[in-house]
Amino acid sequence: MNTRKLIPAAVVLFAAGAGLAAETGCQHAARASQDAPPQTPAPFATPPVLPGTPDIATLAAKVRPAVVNITTIHAVHMRQDMGFPGFGDVFPFFHQGQPGQGQGRHFGGGGGEDEVMKQQALGSGFLIDEQGHVVTNAHVIDDADVVKVKLADDREFRAKVVGKDDRLDVALLKLDDPPHDLPVAALGASEATRVGEYVVAIGNPFGLGNTVTMGIVSAKGRTIGAGPYDDFIQTDASINPGNSGGPLFNLRGQVVGINTAINPQGKGIGFAIPIDAVRDVLPQLLSTGHVARGRLGVLIQGMDDDLARALGMDRPHGALVESVEPGSPAEKAGLKSGDVIVALDGQDIPRSEDLPRRVARHAPGITVKVTVLHDKQKRDVDVTLATLKDEKSGGDDASGKSGLNAAPGEHSSLGISVLEEDGQVVVSRVAPDGPADGKLRQGDVIQEVGGQRVSSASDLAAKVHAGPSDKPVLLLVRRGEQSMFVGIERK
Repeated sequence: MNTRKLIPAAVVLFAAGAGLAAETGCQHAARASQDAPPQTPAPFATPPVLPGTPDIATLAAKVRPAVVNITTIHAVHMRQDMGFPGFGDVFPFFHQGQPGQGQGRHFGGGGGEDEVMKQQALGSGFLIDEQGHVVTNAHVIDDADVVKVKLADDREFRAKVVGKDDRLDVALLKLDDPPHDLPVAALGASEATRVGEYVVAIGNPFGLGNTVTMGIVSAKGRTIGAGPYDDFIQTDASINPGNSGGPLFNLRGQVVGINTAINPQGKGIGFAIPIDAVRDVLPQLLSTGHVARGRLGVLIQGMDDDLARALGMDRPHGALVESVEPGSPAEKAGLKSGDVIVALDGQDIPRSEDLPRRVARHAPGITVKVTVLHDKQKRDVDVTLATLKDEKSGGDDASGKSGLNAAPGEHSSLGISVLEEDGQVVVSRVAPDGPADGKLRQGDVIQEVGGQRVSSASDLAAKVHAGPSDKPVLLLVRRGEQSMFVGIERK
């Protein structure tokens, strides 16, 4: 009993002591306030930026006014009995909201009733001059009936499309009746941007305008299969649907890229178009609304170790010419299938994908010096570029053929079986984990071995056997409508 009474008593005494101390402190503060003049409480001070830490707050305040939100409106004709299409999956950075209310109805030729819906989509962009020109992605304004641009201070303007370049995915807009106090973003140099450098992305993700995120340049020169001029900056700065067309800034407040794509399977993997490529096409978009590029007229493929060794090269580099278009500038200049283009105007071509980008920087009618390697001999060729037209899609992959009449031939050194059909040697089987696995397919037509035509299975065997044993076999193979070179290391 006594023990239980001691515990609450101790607590009461502790509380009483605390209250007494608090009261004494208040009385002391009251006496001090009578002797001192009243003071205004000081505001919280902004903490200083630590040494070596980027001042993102100051940078964002400087560059955000030049970043804009873009809203486009599309008319969508839909059958009433159809569900809304999944527009949200069309473009990685291009956020499209749900269709609005129907604006009218009409009956299609099939007798079904259609409804005209308004589809709203969101993107980003940035102002590049005081005349009201805005740069964004071409896919942001594709098929738009109305384009609206909202500035950082919430002023909104209609805009028209001045021009676009679908190959590079760049579009140029102009504000209707622009004001005279427009902020402008400074363009930097993506070539000088280094991997590991801090960058800041600003845009309109999911309609949340003027969103700032920070990261680094994760890589440069990325090829992601987005088109013939793949050359993306990879960044881990957080970017999401709605960021399309928005700028990627360096710490000097200069635009070094246009945020364009994301890897949906990854986190922190985004891609931006280098600003140097955009700067190349802006004058043409301003003057004509479209971009004219030079064309060589060759179909090229990449190099690997086996191909390089088969061609007598010490390492894989350059672009291997698969075929030359009849009547093209390349044919007129004497380029041939099997040539390796290793330089353009004296600048090395490290990878095959570098060649289209280098050629595209030249206007039609310009003469360029092409350095080619053939049979270990290097020569320079002057080529006057033609105008690049719409790209044609490559041929479909060849599938296995039926109705082949001849007996199969086995080529254990290559790991393939072949059949003869109308003077052609056709691959009928590729041995798993064999030398040709992953390089040849069933249905491929073997046209040449080491630059010599092949007409039969026995001819193929003889030419493969007669080739040098210290380097891979070089084959010219037709797959569908496309021919390509393949280097295979014999076992």
